[in-house]
Amino acid sequence: QVQLVESGGRLVQAGGSLRLSCAASGRTASSLTVGWFRQAPGKEHEFVAAIMRYSGSTYYADSVKGRFTVSRDKNTVRLQMNSLQPEDTAAYLCAAQPRGDYSSAAEWDYWGQGTQVTVSS
Repeated sequence: QVQLVESGGRLVQAGGSLRLSCAASGRTASSLTVGWFRQAPGKEHEFVAAIMRYSGSTYYADSVKGRFTVSRDKNTVRLQMNSLQPEDTAAYLCAAQPRGDYSSAAEWDYWGQGTQVTVSS
């Protein structure tokens, strides 16, 4: 149906920047709402950002607003992360759904495998 593959995660110093990519196959990304979540060790998935199907409207968690930007280019959704902080350290996963409800992790139908982002102080 839909396959999602994240890439771009690495070790970066505090204050640095990273760009993560989520490549979608099996369905065009424009027909999907795509979100980014992160999971730190011992914690649940935390919503980070989302871009709505067709409209391209974006939404961000308060913790990343002003620092992160989500965008879509064909079948790739990107997450530009600036001014990274140690608390941003987590496995970052992209998810997708053919709807627009990002209020619950249960609403997301497809998930990628994750890419690790580690921010050192």
